[in-house]
Amino acid sequence: MNKIKLLKFIDKVVGKPFVWLLSIRWEDKKEIPEKLKKILIIRPGGIGDAVLLLPAIHSLRENFPDSHIDILCEKRNVEIFRLSRDINRIYLYDKGFDLLKYIWNSYDVVIDTEQWHRLSAVVAYLTRAAVRIGFITNERGKLFTHQIPYSHDDYEVYSFFHLIEPLIEKPPSFDVNESFIDTGLISPSRSSLLKEIKNNEEYIAIFPGASVPERRWGGEKFGKVAKALSDKGYKIVIFGSSADQVDAETIKRYADDCIDLTGKTNLRDVAAVLKMSKLLITADSGLMHIAYGVGTPAVSLFGSGIEKKWAPRGDNHIIINKHLECSPCTRFGYTPRCKRNVECLSSISVNEVIRAAEIILNRD
Repeated sequence: MNKIKLLKFIDKVVGKPFVWLLSIRWEDKKEIPEKLKKILIIRPGGIGDAVLLLPAIHSLRENFPDSHIDILCEKRNVEIFRLSRDINRIYLYDKGFDLLKYIWNSYDVVIDTEQWHRLSAVVAYLTRAAVRIGFITNERGKLFTHQIPYSHDDYEVYSFFHLIEPLIEKPPSFDVNESFIDTGLISPSRSSLLKEIKNNEEYIAIFPGASVPERRWGGEKFGKVAKALSDKGYKIVIFGSSADQVDAETIKRYADDCIDLTGKTNLRDVAAVLKMSKLLITADSGLMHIAYGVGTPAVSLFGSGIEKKWAPRGDNHIIINKHLECSPCTRFGYTPRCKRNVECLSSISVNEVIRAAEIILNRD
C-alpha cells in the first residue's frame, strides 16, 4: 500500500470517530475579528489542488496585506506554494515537528481546503482558532464554525473562493485567460538539467503519466502524437516521474530527438520549462494545472475526471472528452476500477489530439 492509499485508509477508519468525539464539544459560530493577524490555510493532497488554491491565497493577501498567512501542506505539493509571494511560512504534515509547531501558533482563522477527508478538519479543530472554515461534505463539517457547501459543478478555483468569502467584503475576481503563478520565482538557470532548453527552440511538452491507471492514455498514442509534431519541426520535452519512464521510452521510439526529463525535475523546474513551451499535451493531471497557472496552452484528455470542476478555463485550452454515460466516475479523489477498458480515454484517437494541438499552434 503506497503512502497516499495508506492516508486515505487511516482517514476512513480513524477520521469518523475523531470527528464524533471532538464534535461533542460543539461551539456556537464565532464572529470574525475585524483585524486578522494570523491565518492558517490547510492544503493536503496533490499538485492540482495546490495550484488552483493560489488565486484564493492571492485574494486573501490583497484583502489582508498586513496579515501573516501560513500554509500547512505536504512534501508532494510544497513546491507549488514556494511559487507564491503571498505566503509567510510553510509547515509540512510530513514533518512531525512541523505538525507540533503550527499547533502552538495562535491563529485568528484556520481555513481547511480539503474537500472530503476528515483528519484535516480534526487538525483545524486542534488549533483552537475561534474561526474555522471548511467544506461541509460529510460529518467533517461539525468541526467548523463556518460551514461552506461544496459543488462538483463549480470550477475548483471558485470552490476555494467560497472558503474565503466569509472573510472579505467583495467576491474575489478571476480572469480565466490570465496566468496566476508567479514565474518570477522560477528560473531555468536554477537547474543544470534545464540547460538543454534553449530559448530559440519551439517546445511541446508531453506528460504521459497520471495518478490513477484510468487516466493513462498510453505511451504508444503519445508517441505517435510526438512524432507528428516532431516532423513539423517542434522539439518534444517529456515530463514524468520515474514511474513514467517506460512510457517515455516508448515515446522516444517514435520521436527519437526528444528531451527526456522523466524523474529528473522538481515542480519548479517543470513550471519553468512549461512557461517556455508552446503547448502541453496531457491527460487530467497536476501538470495540466501548472501549465494553466503559468499561461501555457494545453490539450487535455478527460474521462474519469470531472471536466466542469478540473478542466482549464480560457481560450487557450482544448479539452477532449467523449462524455460517455459512465463518466465522469471520480468523486473526491476516488476512482473505481473501470470495467470497460477505460473506454472514455481509449476511444480518443491520435488524430483528434494532433488536430487539437495544431489548432492551438496555428492560433499562436
